[in-house]
Amino acid sequence: MTGSAFSLTLTLPAEGFAVTAGEPVIGGLHGPTRHYFCSYCMSWVFTRPEGLDQFVNLRATMLDDPRWVVPHIEVWTSEKLPWASTPAVHSFAREPSFERYTDFVREFAEAGARP
Repeated sequence: MTGSAFSLTLTLPAEGFAVTAGEPVIGGLHGPTRHYFCSYCMSWVFTRPEGLDQFVNLRATMLDDPRWVVPHIEVWTSEKLPWASTPAVHSFAREPSFERYTDFVREFAEAGARP
C-alpha cells in the first residue's frame, strides 16, 4: 500500500474527521477495511478500519504541515526492513491487543507530539 519503508498514520476520532474538498474513492483493495484515495492523483489519504468505526486513520502526509508528527506506536515490525527505525515509544511485531490502546491514547494525550 506504500512505496516507502513506512506507512505513517494518525488515528483520529471519526466524529472529528471530515473530507473538506474532493471526493475520495476506494482504492484497489475492496473489503471491510476501506482505504480511500484522492480521485485525481490516487494518493492514499485515509483508512476506515474494519470494526473500528469510531476511528479514521489519516495519512500524516495529508496534513498541511506534517513535520510535527512523531510516531508513538509502531506495529508490524516483523515485516520492516532491517535498517528502518523510528523513535516510537512502543513497538510491536504485529498488533497489540485492542485493550492496550486505551493506555496508548491516554499516554499520547499526556505527552505525545503536538502541532
